[in-house]
Amino acid sequence: MRYLFVSDLHLEAQRPDITRAFLRFLDEQASQADALYILGDFFEVWLGDDNPDPLADQISAALLSLSQSGVPVFVMHGNRDFLIGRDFCRRSGCTLLPDPTLIDLRGERVLLMHGDSLCIDDIGYMRMRRWLRNPLSLFILRHLPLTARHRIGRKLRNESQTRTRYKALEITDVNQDEVLRVMRTHRVTTLIHGHTHRPAVHPLELDGRKAQRIVLGDWDQAGWALEVDEQGYRLGSFELG
Repeated sequence: MRYLFVSDLHLEAQRPDITRAFLRFLDEQASQADALYILGDFFEVWLGDDNPDPLADQISAALLSLSQSGVPVFVMHGNRDFLIGRDFCRRSGCTLLPDPTLIDLRGERVLLMHGDSLCIDDIGYMRMRRWLRNPLSLFILRHLPLTARHRIGRKLRNESQTRTRYKALEITDVNQDEVLRVMRTHRVTTLIHGHTHRPAVHPLELDGRKAQRIVLGDWDQAGWALEVDEQGYRLGSFELG
């Protein structure tokens, strides 16, 4: 049993080093796994499955090859790529997961999330998230002309960078009470998520039981992956070059 978890690669043409590192990761690591989970913000921006993109085609082909070799690949929406849809999954052989998702690991119920919904202290972001994830808004966005989606994508990206730059770290991080509430609701003692770009394993106490929150790292200065096997959970980084 060997499962791999990654998130926040933010793949884009301007960062070919991350693309090369991910393709190498698929060949050397994921090909030996029982499953690969990608927990959001896989792409820096995703304007829709109908957007022509050579990078997306390259990544889709690599994921399809992995899935056809017998390694299931699961993808979850992030705040940058929430328009990933059925066509991308068909081309890549991936299964799209809802956020949150419960899975069984080593006989334990484990909760998977992207993580942005835990950042409830960032009131402005949460308001925008509710609007963007509304089914009617998603329908409208998917049916806008590509030129309009490009403009919206640039605007959202610039606003996100500005908000993050000027907000205190505690505002853009998860809310601890919300973490415990969500874990209690789903009856889990392990939560795995990304989004915050602050990789760590946080020991917790949940209603008198030992628990943990594992935060996946973003692929910027290094690559990050969580490996789960019979020995336990191991979060580690590696060079992109």
